[in-house]
Amino acid sequence: MTPEHAPSPDPHATHAAGQGMSRLNPAALPVADAARVLTRLGGKAVTEEMLRADLDAGAPTNANGTINLVHYAAWLVREMNAQAEGRGGGGGD
Repeated sequence: MTPEHAPSPDPHATHAAGQGMSRLNPAALPVADAARVLTRLGGKAVTEEMLRADLDAGAPTNANGTINLVHYAAWLVREMNAQAEGRGGGGGD
């Protein structure tokens, strides 16, 4: 198993208050951890349900069901571009 596909640490492990985010693996986050990280970093609430809806719509996951935040962000950009092209009459491809 390559490091980027290694599972995140046990989300139930005890951490000091406000600590522990640095111990998560952004290349392999469980959905609950991904929602928590995105909420903290993005300033807007991201729920597990929102992420699961994206996963159902085709967002990528690792083989073990975790989320790679870089791959997820790339998928979001592709989705936003596809929607913009659909509204704007399409691109030049």
